[in-house]
Amino acid sequence: MKLAGKVIIVTGAGSGMGREVALEAVRRGAKVAAVDVNPTTLADTAALAASGDALSTHVVNITDKAAVAALPAVVAQRFGALDGLVHCAGIIQPFVRFKDLDDAAIERVFAVNWWGTLYLTRAVLPVLLARPEGHIVNVSSMGGFLPVPGQTIYGASKAAVKLFTEGLHSELRGTRVHATVVFPGAVATNITTNSAVDIPISAEQAEAQSRRVLPADKAAQIILDGMEKNAYRVMVGRDSKMMDALYRVNPKGAAGFIARQMKDLLGE
Repeated sequence: MKLAGKVIIVTGAGSGMGREVALEAVRRGAKVAAVDVNPTTLADTAALAASGDALSTHVVNITDKAAVAALPAVVAQRFGALDGLVHCAGIIQPFVRFKDLDDAAIERVFAVNWWGTLYLTRAVLPVLLARPEGHIVNVSSMGGFLPVPGQTIYGASKAAVKLFTEGLHSELRGTRVHATVVFPGAVATNITTNSAVDIPISAEQAEAQSRRVLPADKAAQIILDGMEKNAYRVMVGRDSKMMDALYRVNPKGAAGFIARQMKDLLGE
């Protein structure tokens, strides 16, 4: 679905990848309903867009089922239509093993990453099916197809997003609505801060990692390129592409490779 002239919702638009997707979509001629739980950072996104009437802001907690259900009507009233969703909002878990993770952390991760995805998709789908063309883009993760020790619950939530979106794609065959699942690798975002999670590594390790991550604006371009091509799946970053290929050939070996990379974070 080409973005020019379309109206889309972008979640997680207050920072990081979601913000860059919102800004890039406006640059491509779309009207964007920018959604985030943080009103301050959402206002910053609107200021960066400097787009006049092309971007509206909506403070919504995506775990609030009623608020999400009301969102499509609010967007349609603002822009006159709704053609798509790019769902970027998500959180990670604390970097601990499953046995050390409390119930509250587990439930919070699934509330945002799984139930938020379900609520948003259910809310927008009937609207999109009535449009000439529609598109749902859900962001999973490299951790949604490859196990990452210390992020097992996060990975499980993103694996649910993966299969849900792929199933949705199959169910939408023969309609005018497309579904795309996105698998980012390491992208420069604020997800750790937004998740209220500390990364237990040294400043030197953090600096080394920062040199390997993909800038959020580049990730946004890749995601929206995939959307405009009606891609089935979109791999974001060289690491995501490489690990996807390795995992297909040698799942156990790929899992072991990632486990070795995570030793420092898990204090081993």
